[in-house]
Amino acid sequence: MHVLNLTTKVKSPCFQLQVRALENRGITCTNLSVPGEYDRESSRSVFDYIRLYPEVLKHSFGEYDLIHVNYGLTAPIALAQPQLPVVLSLWGSDLTGRFGWLSERLAPYCDATIVMSHAMNERLDCDAHVIPHGVELDKFEPIGRSTAIDRVGWDPDVKHVLFPYGPDRAVKNYPRADRVVSAVADRLPDPVELQTVSGVAHAEMFEYMNAADCLLLTSRREGSPNVVKEAMACNLPVVSTDVGDVSERLENVDPSAVCRSDQELIDGLVEILRKDELSNGREYAMELSSERMAKQIHEVYRTVADGYTPTDERTAKRQTL
Repeated sequence: MHVLNLTTKVKSPCFQLQVRALENRGITCTNLSVPGEYDRESSRSVFDYIRLYPEVLKHSFGEYDLIHVNYGLTAPIALAQPQLPVVLSLWGSDLTGRFGWLSERLAPYCDATIVMSHAMNERLDCDAHVIPHGVELDKFEPIGRSTAIDRVGWDPDVKHVLFPYGPDRAVKNYPRADRVVSAVADRLPDPVELQTVSGVAHAEMFEYMNAADCLLLTSRREGSPNVVKEAMACNLPVVSTDVGDVSERLENVDPSAVCRSDQELIDGLVEILRKDELSNGREYAMELSSERMAKQIHEVYRTVADGYTPTDERTAKRQTL
């Protein structure tokens, strides 16, 4: 199969993993990204998205089986071309965030929709395939903690709580994480440090997960956070707010805690640090492999592409948007 991918973040580790996994199944991927500059303080303009349309239209007359929209904001561009079927993947904030209304509006006009969790599916007025991002289990795996601590340069006599983002990521809620860890430190005899990690190559993150005593996720919203699944694959215990599909992922993982209040986060983290045990997360991460993800996406592709032909009726439906 030949797939035209549209994305807002071509360098996203999750997107790159998806492409690699699909290409390993023999699928050829061409990736187009929205032009323009952006950062955490500012986003691209509507004009930047419009600038992508001529390129998409030109490619739509090529030898592709379908367009895969990765992130809801690129869906209008895909639906505006008349030639190819459209598969829409919603990642989380494109449904739960500021422009979630747009994703909800456009999903029924796509030929298939993929979401990260059952909770996301419930927000839509159409059936969707629940296929969370996968994990490269051969890269994220347990290694000796002392070895990992030596590699990352942390103090071996300290309890390390991993916050795998920079403090400036507002949606990740660093102030809450800092508040929780400060309260935890007052209740334990050993020193406790909150370790923020950002700007590290994704391939190196497994070392920090193996060096840590617990992963702390205090996000305001998520879809299906890969850091939780990667921590599971490393048998790193997780304490998290109840966001996205975290409660589903951690249902049978011990020790772990899914919390709603600061006090629950504090109590859960204290209990895990006192236990000083690895989790059984890898056992449950096995069903979240990147290979399985690619197989499921491939099945969606086949269903959509088999027997597809552009029709005036389909074009007319999209023109009602």
